[in-house]
Amino acid sequence: MYSLNPLHYLPCTLSKVLPTALTPSACQTPPSILSTAYNTLTSPLSATYISLGAAMDALLSLPFLSFLLIPTMTSYSTSLNLLFFYLTWSTLVLSHPPLRLEIVATLAVRILFYIVPSTFFLLFDALLPGAAEGLKAMGSTGLPLKNAKRERSVMVGKRVLWSLANLFQGVLLQAGVEVLLTRFLGTKSALKVTTSLPMPWGIFMDLLRGWVFREIFGYVLHRYALHDARSPLTQYHEGWYHSIAAPFPMSASYDHPIAYIFRNFLPTFGPALLFRFHLLTYIIFLILVSLEETFVHSGYSTMPTNFILGGIARRADAHVVSGGEGNFGPWGIIDWVCGTTVGADVIDDLRAEAENHDMEGKVDMAVEKAKRKGGQLKARTRRRRET
Repeated sequence: MYSLNPLHYLPCTLSKVLPTALTPSACQTPPSILSTAYNTLTSPLSATYISLGAAMDALLSLPFLSFLLIPTMTSYSTSLNLLFFYLTWSTLVLSHPPLRLEIVATLAVRILFYIVPSTFFLLFDALLPGAAEGLKAMGSTGLPLKNAKRERSVMVGKRVLWSLANLFQGVLLQAGVEVLLTRFLGTKSALKVTTSLPMPWGIFMDLLRGWVFREIFGYVLHRYALHDARSPLTQYHEGWYHSIAAPFPMSASYDHPIAYIFRNFLPTFGPALLFRFHLLTYIIFLILVSLEETFVHSGYSTMPTNFILGGIARRADAHVVSGGEGNFGPWGIIDWVCGTTVGADVIDDLRAEAENHDMEGKVDMAVEKAKRKGGQLKARTRRRRET
């Protein structure tokens, strides 16, 4: 903070006769108007950039397995990882305002776990369409840029930009909710931002409540707000999201801005607001949601966990191809309960997974092995009695 010193503007002849403590050289030179304006405009951006880098460093050092397995693992490496992460987390919380830390952490998660991998998949599809077509569940239909003319390429580019705009819109809405709660209503913030870390069991229960709420709330909003003939949002959702022939990378966040709020933002941020997640729990929850959206809407037939993500991706493909006749929930569990599944449901996924791992054969082998051990134990008991 600079203070204006009138002595800087005195003639040199007068400043020579003044005491040394009052000379202009003893004071700081006042900044120019341009310098002041530049610092005013760039200081929030530079502070946010520094916070973003610190948040990314903390996310990349997040010891998921060590943190969740701490009740059963007491190795020195696990303790050191947790100690270093706690120090990093405490430094972040103490050196940045809670609102800035929350928004920057949300941005960091979305960039690292959604924008970056989705952009990589999109570039892979555009640069190597021959190799990508063999990996796509719907073949060339899942390649929007294959043999695309200029108009089609421009349209895909606009869809990608709208996807990014929707993501940043969600971040701004989250910031708006926090400002409304803390500054206008005078209540607690939506998320808990404290130096203390939540316990593993608390994280697990919050994540479980979040997934259940997201599945139910997402199903209700998607079906009745975006696919009901009486809803004014139906035409926006069908005109935007259902204009694509098949899911492609970055299409998870592509929709009309208002429809995006109902389809993506509210089911994701709603449980964190309702149960008041700790910021660390919300980060983990948002990482899982971002990875799910990235792989499910990538259009690929092979997934890291084919049992879970593979089934969700097939139902997302069927939702788009059928024009929104079913598969309204994120995972498809409520669709199975309500009978609105299009194609294979979650029970079919369980059966397919059991057949792939030959669960019946393994169960029969285990029963036979148990019978043999039981027969051997009976034989030993008889021999002891005879002796």
